[in-house]
Amino acid sequence: MSSIKNAAVLVTGANGGLGQEFVRQALARGAAKVYATARTPRAWDDERVVPLRLDVTDDASITAAVQAAGDVSILVNNAGIYTHGDTITGTSAARIREIFETNFFGAVQVNRAFAPVLAANGGGAFLDVHSVLSWLGVAGAYSAAKAAFWSATNSFRVELAAQGTQVVGLHLGYTDTPMISMVDDEKNDPADIVRAGFDGLEAGDHEVLADERAVAVKAALSGPLADLYGLPGVPPPAGA
Repeated sequence: MSSIKNAAVLVTGANGGLGQEFVRQALARGAAKVYATARTPRAWDDERVVPLRLDVTDDASITAAVQAAGDVSILVNNAGIYTHGDTITGTSAARIREIFETNFFGAVQVNRAFAPVLAANGGGAFLDVHSVLSWLGVAGAYSAAKAAFWSATNSFRVELAAQGTQVVGLHLGYTDTPMISMVDDEKNDPADIVRAGFDGLEAGDHEVLADERAVAVKAALSGPLADLYGLPGVPPPAGA
């Protein structure tokens, strides 16, 4: 169980729809400092926010972020990319690798690099942002990368337990962010998703199903595949 109050929090993908909300709500919950990271950091109007450059696909950039943010005890692993229409069979191999570099390898490298920092600061917590597409192969390369990251999150949870680090997986469906602006369907309010994620983290949860879609899809995993893929309103990715 981790508390955001008085903590130093780092958010990857802080310029995105969910990322900005993670920064705002961390401040509202009393964070002492929030590192708002992005490839091109933006300015913020709160002195507690520290804009920090971080390209999760660049090991040197990750190393520099670790050196700059050695007081972090809570890390929100939120950065991700998505292009509508990317498929396993029709998307170029180069594009599939690009998606995996950000959504899997980059996310994994961030956790690996910051795990010793969290250990040195009392254990702390990772909040890994997933999607119901971690469980549904309907978005091609994005689904595959999110499934791999979900598996990695489960491994991090087991492997980092000994150092007292909490690892939380946050799963969500349609959420109103620029990443899925092309979707014409009812969407979650990002504030509700972030609130659910932080509530779960502070309650000591290992996994947060932030909306009804996430609950329904997770429950359907134990049933026949035909039923799983027959679920109405299966959402596209709803990350940062």
